[in-house]
Amino acid sequence: MSEARILVVEDEPDIAEVLRFNLDKAGYRVDVQRRGDSALEAIRRSAPALVVLDLMLPSLDGLELTRILKRDPATAAIPLVMLTAKGEEVDRIVGLELGADDYIPKPFSPREVVLRIKAVLRRRAGDGAGPVPLEVGHIRLDPEAHRVTVRNRDVPLTATEFRLLKVLLERQGRVQTRSRLLSDVWGYSEDVDSRTVDTHVRRLRRKLGAESDRIETVIGVGYRLRG
Repeated sequence: MSEARILVVEDEPDIAEVLRFNLDKAGYRVDVQRRGDSALEAIRRSAPALVVLDLMLPSLDGLELTRILKRDPATAAIPLVMLTAKGEEVDRIVGLELGADDYIPKPFSPREVVLRIKAVLRRRAGDGAGPVPLEVGHIRLDPEAHRVTVRNRDVPLTATEFRLLKVLLERQGRVQTRSRLLSDVWGYSEDVDSRTVDTHVRRLRRKLGAESDRIETVIGVGYRLRG
């Protein structure tokens, strides 16, 4: 993991240099792009292990770049960590809806950025582990093939959505608090905005279609998957 190549897409030179310095210090190889269009070209030439992506970029903004990457099978699996200004809550939620793995609000602690990136890469490295398929109702999740089907139809999920559904399936019938899901799915031990969980649950329900009502909201607590 320490040799992973990180692409930082940030048009503010000072912020880009802070990210480069701290990620390099943590053992990563770092490339920097300052425009959305040039970043897209760089990613298509050689996919990085992870992209740190500012939302406000010249030529092609972060949200549009995310849409393009997630629609292309060749780049859809690349994990994305978004940098958002403090007041950009709507953009942050849209970014998560589009499939971003994490977001970090500005101003940020460089140490936190490094820890978040390590958590995302660690989770991604563990995806697909475990040979036993999980089934509830018409939902079937195959961890080894990294495949989810509903009523025998493939359901494309992001890596985070896959982990979330896997945890809920493994613990069906048991209430999972938002803080527990943040810890077990996202790898956070700190207090992180629980709306991250709500956004991904909403997106997951939409993709599960007729089986969506199996994910029950326990008001004021969290979520439970009904068997």
